[in-house]
Amino acid sequence: MFNIGDKIVYPMHGAGIIIAIEEKEILGEKRKYYIMKMPIGDMRVMIPVDNIEEIGIREIISDKEIKEVFNVLKGNITKMPQNWNRRYRLNMNKIRSGNVFEIASVVRNLMIRDKQKGLSTGERKMLNSAKQMLISEIVLVVGRNPEEAEELIEEAVNFSN
Repeated sequence: MFNIGDKIVYPMHGAGIIIAIEEKEILGEKRKYYIMKMPIGDMRVMIPVDNIEEIGIREIISDKEIKEVFNVLKGNITKMPQNWNRRYRLNMNKIRSGNVFEIASVVRNLMIRDKQKGLSTGERKMLNSAKQMLISEIVLVVGRNPEEAEELIEEAVNFSN
């Protein structure tokens, strides 16, 4: 159970802060929801309290773990399938996992691939959404604004190439 003020990650959406816990009736069913405020775009997300484990909600990473995220970003591109469809599915599964290190590897690989060969529209969208998820968590861990967090990502990936 999380509390108001906790910083959490909602897989496929990103990180945010629980600003309220409310009971709402939706489609005739009363349930408790975490109301999470995202640091990017001032968006609010309602998360059903009784589904947090199935959804994969987790606390944001620690200062120590954020260093490892930047090490992943600085790493070399990993071998990916040449087939666009397989590569897309592999990357989508990594993003869906909610694992910040997997998301960082997707961001790194797609950024490097973009520089080398360019990306399809689908992979570009994937890169942008994965990057936004990563930025939202960096913002909450490091205490930077979204633009600074994005610069940190760019610098880390460019460092390796």
